[in-house]
Amino acid sequence: MATAVGPLAGRRPRLLSGHFWTLAGYLRNQLGRQRAPASKRFEQPVQDPRLGEVRLSGRLSEAGDRGLVVVLHGIAGSCDSGYAVRVARAAHRAGFSCLRLNMRGSDRSGEDLFHAGLTEDLHAVLSCRELSRFRSQHVLGYSLGGHVALRAATQEVSPRLRSVAAISSPLDLSACATAFDRPASWVYRRRILAELSGLYRRVAARRRLSVSPDRVEMARSLREFDGLTVAPRFGFDDAEDYYRRMSVGPRLASLRVPALLVVGVSDPLVPLATLAPYASPPPAALQVACVDPGGHVGFPATAGLGLDAPSGIERQVLAWLATRS
Repeated sequence: MATAVGPLAGRRPRLLSGHFWTLAGYLRNQLGRQRAPASKRFEQPVQDPRLGEVRLSGRLSEAGDRGLVVVLHGIAGSCDSGYAVRVARAAHRAGFSCLRLNMRGSDRSGEDLFHAGLTEDLHAVLSCRELSRFRSQHVLGYSLGGHVALRAATQEVSPRLRSVAAISSPLDLSACATAFDRPASWVYRRRILAELSGLYRRVAARRRLSVSPDRVEMARSLREFDGLTVAPRFGFDDAEDYYRRMSVGPRLASLRVPALLVVGVSDPLVPLATLAPYASPPPAALQVACVDPGGHVGFPATAGLGLDAPSGIERQVLAWLATRS
């Protein structure tokens, strides 16, 4: 089992290994798609101070009596992303019901945009009537979705929320934007900016936005994209103001429930150096699990967290969540 659980200090990233496992994870998600467990459509309206009602969507599958796991996808992902389906299958086998939630606009509906600090939607979902029958709730987020999960857990939470877990998630949005915008990350940046620009164009077709989709498609960095889209839509001065105000790292001491952060030691998009100021050592409510080898949302099938459960990141994280039920 490939695992190294404990503090970040002393870990040595390997750039080529990180890129390999990041790309391997992406190909697995794209080419190795599995059928999701039987599910039904989930919808939940939320109130936005500028737009009024905005509708969220997702897929809810029910199984067993171990509670509910809400899965949050990463940037440019959706509830149908390969890793979201994979964790839903693992949750079904482990006796968890699972809600794969589309973050705002990620279902390609053009409802609106989401950002790394938009926790209001998650709070509304966790406290909604349809999910109130689940007395034990957990949130598992990937990449930017994990950031949302961690930030939500530092705020007033539903009494049913037992724990959160974040996989390959940033803690410092500015530092990670810098890593994402480096020349070495061009292969990821090109694809993700194209996906995000497409989502923005869908929103612009339904709602009046301050920047044209044509201008947004010219953005060549994540920082530029966020400055053109997230900042004006949500009232930030610029991208740096957004990153400073929303980054969860400085808030981790305020976690209200147990939290787990799974880190790929050689992750090229969320480098260890960006995590260390906030998680080395971690605050009392946060457990950090460093996995080597591992990239960004990409790990070997034998990866684990040292728990007495089948190998594989999803199964190991679900075993961790189960102990918090």
